[in-house]
Amino acid sequence: MTTIEKRMERARLVEEGRALMDRAGAENRDLLTEEEAQYNRIMGQVDSLLTQIVREERQAALDLEIRAKAVEQPAGKPANERSVESRAFDRYLRGGPGILNAEENRALSMGLDTAGGYLVAPQQFVASLIQAVDNAIFMRGPGMATVQPALLKAESLGAPSLEADIADPTWTSELLIGSEDSTMAFGKRELRPHPLAKYIKVTNTLLRQSSIDVEALVRNRLAYKLGVVMENAYLNGSGVLQPLGVFTASNDGIPTSRDVSTGNTTTSIGTDGLIEAKYTLKGQYWGKAKWLFHRDAIKQVRKLKDGDGQYIWGAGISTGTPDRILDLPYLVSEYAPSTFTTGLYVGILGDFSNYWIADALDMQIQRLVELYAATNQVAFVARFESDGMPVLSEAFVRVKLA
Repeated sequence: MTTIEKRMERARLVEEGRALMDRAGAENRDLLTEEEAQYNRIMGQVDSLLTQIVREERQAALDLEIRAKAVEQPAGKPANERSVESRAFDRYLRGGPGILNAEENRALSMGLDTAGGYLVAPQQFVASLIQAVDNAIFMRGPGMATVQPALLKAESLGAPSLEADIADPTWTSELLIGSEDSTMAFGKRELRPHPLAKYIKVTNTLLRQSSIDVEALVRNRLAYKLGVVMENAYLNGSGVLQPLGVFTASNDGIPTSRDVSTGNTTTSIGTDGLIEAKYTLKGQYWGKAKWLFHRDAIKQVRKLKDGDGQYIWGAGISTGTPDRILDLPYLVSEYAPSTFTTGLYVGILGDFSNYWIADALDMQIQRLVELYAATNQVAFVARFESDGMPVLSEAFVRVKLA
């Protein structure tokens, strides 16, 4: 099945699920138990197809990039030959030292199964690792937050802000100059990168005898773990020694005046609530605006209709067209709020380019060889310094339960 065919099949499944909803609605009842199970199964297939579509489109883009690089490969140098720098990067991970308490220290070794022994087998072993799917990380991705150039010679990044504009001019006569303005005021946004670190120890024996590349695995997992902690902070951080998240009410970021609960109930999102949120955001932001919800919230939104009986959630059918809510694209994050109780946030709509991120240190992972030589171990230390905050509150609207 081609990508286009999968998109068409996905659209067909969406209509099949909606037919169940419409049948129950026409009979003025909720879905029966078996209908609910069937609906959830259909929506599971819809999500599975989307995952396949995204993967195939991403792979197609990568294939094009690889073919383009192959064409550019200098004469006399094999296309698959790796540079000295690339090979060195695989052998030595870059970074700086970290300081953790004793409870956080853990050594990987071959002698204990759960600490690495499962990776070394006395028989032929599949050279792959069974693991859970990684959570999506997108705040630092294309079309999202504005990542400022790394701070090299300063402790913080400051940016002037216009806190209050000039008051409207008044109509006057030919010989008068109107009234003097006293409202214009300036402020400043400051981002001060905070350190984030972790390290892990691995025995040289495990590195040498493992059926998979343990060093590459450790490097990738440390990088991913730094990423998810930052992602969570960009959404939910307190702003105290960490980024200020978009779901944290603060006068330094997004105040409570940008919260919309009208049209929602105390336990669920309503169509009117999402419409209120969309039209609270100025139309000038709609071109770049995106919704952000947890998957539990999307499950609710998929069943919602507008006043004309039309579903407000729409599946993207054409290649490159995302699914949409009220004609605006959305993102699904495991770190978005997922508790549906009175007064809590359940989503946000905004132009995320108005969330700024400032780094003082590129992500670094260092290989410490000598420090633990006495115990036949190598330490891998991951370190990063970053801060983030919403810099323009009117570019965001939070969805809140009543």
